[in-house]
Amino acid sequence: MSLNLANSAHISCRHFAEETALIHDERKLNYREFLRRLVAFAAHLRQLGVQPGDKVALFCPNRMSFTIAYYGILQAGGTVVPISYLAVGREVGYYLDDSDAAALIAWSEYAEAAREGFDSADACNHLLLFDESDGPLTMVDSPGVNPDGECDLALTSSEDTAVILYTSGTTGQPKGAELTHFNMYSNAQFCAEQLLGEPGRREIFGPGNVSLSALPLFHSFGQTSNQNSSIMGGAAMSYLERFDPEAALEVMERDRVTQFAGVPTMYFALLNFEGAERYDLSSLKYCYSGGAPMPVEVMKNFDEKYNVNILEGYGLSETSPVATFNLMYRPKKIGSIGLAISGCEVKVVDGDDNEVSPGEVGEVVIRGYNVMKGYYKRPEATEEAFRGGWFHTGDMGTMDEDEYFFIVDRKKDMIIRGGFNVYPREVEEILYSHSSIREAAVIGVPDEKYGEEIKAFVSLKEDCEVSLDELLEFSKERLSASKYPRLFEILDDLPKGSTGKILRKSLRADAGEEEA
Repeated sequence: MSLNLANSAHISCRHFAEETALIHDERKLNYREFLRRLVAFAAHLRQLGVQPGDKVALFCPNRMSFTIAYYGILQAGGTVVPISYLAVGREVGYYLDDSDAAALIAWSEYAEAAREGFDSADACNHLLLFDESDGPLTMVDSPGVNPDGECDLALTSSEDTAVILYTSGTTGQPKGAELTHFNMYSNAQFCAEQLLGEPGRREIFGPGNVSLSALPLFHSFGQTSNQNSSIMGGAAMSYLERFDPEAALEVMERDRVTQFAGVPTMYFALLNFEGAERYDLSSLKYCYSGGAPMPVEVMKNFDEKYNVNILEGYGLSETSPVATFNLMYRPKKIGSIGLAISGCEVKVVDGDDNEVSPGEVGEVVIRGYNVMKGYYKRPEATEEAFRGGWFHTGDMGTMDEDEYFFIVDRKKDMIIRGGFNVYPREVEEILYSHSSIREAAVIGVPDEKYGEEIKAFVSLKEDCEVSLDELLEFSKERLSASKYPRLFEILDDLPKGSTGKILRKSLRADAGEEEA
């Protein structure tokens, strides 16, 4: 079956050509202009030699250019490989090599990291730097995009890979989750058509609605819940390059934002921003939360203050991402991640993959149209993740008698800082490269603003000295802003078990006592 996610832009243009599609500060593009620009960019990629099936990396903040390039890559039949705007050169190079990217499209302000990564990659043939000095996707130091360029919509299969999203793992380097056109299309369709209204009487998230794009678009939550669902329904999307509570409130008032999707730390910041009452948020109707558990008091207080109903959901990069959600037409259970979405099955299993009884804790497993086809070039990791035909999330949870799900614990070592997943091993490997460090262990400690903060415990080699400030700068230079530790503690020795394994549990217990 032929299906291309980019077709949703064509359909919205056909029906809503003069409606606003993209907003960034004072600049607006309607659907007609949006489609013209993405088609022209697709033609530009084809002229460079990018062929259907090629991977094209996109290294860009939340701007019109991201969305135009994203859909342009899909229009040309390529696979989008979004890269975190926090990535450093070493990480960019890894993503390019691991994904076999043929080209890198990068925001000019990221030129240093982009060039470093591009130069280290073995098979990436094109580096295209752009800014928005003369409109979205203005090429820098390369031939400009022909605004009249034509490129037919590639006839991709529903099972072709549309996007490769990199997700960190507990056992090594980040892995690329291959999400198909059907995965992404169907998940966006749920957000645009099924999340808001009851079956048989759906309320489409379409013209007249404005979504605030504050979630990073390189992340699956931002792509599906903000970008792809807005484009599919014919709604407008207003960009916020980096989340800041005051800037978010200003855009919400200026653009009469009707939908806000964010991680709990964003809601916390908006709720506690001094002077928030000065802004008119009467247009706000739909609020969604995901990425990390939403504190009950934050949800209750935000709902009351802004007269909204925050719906909390759950998912992973591997599930496009939405797997469960509280729904408008069903009672909301605060503290629950909601019900399995249509076309998706979710259950809780024990260590032998047997389904447990309601209320009993086990691992959350998922199967359905939203689940990735596998990890790119990692058959063993894919086989392990899909034991028994179900995707094993590693998250521990329960299901109640009404089939609402609750997450009670997270993957053993994962840290969620401000909605970003951080796995200790990657951070520890960087710390171990320091000439003075003998041992290192990284944990998450409670933090009011970010949910968790990253803390590193290190022991030093004999006769070596290093300051905490030096460790901070060393990490900051080598890790993304979402990954480097802000807290350090130097110990004579790290606690170990009988086998010599460092005991993070003991470090967490000690850190908990300190934080208290």
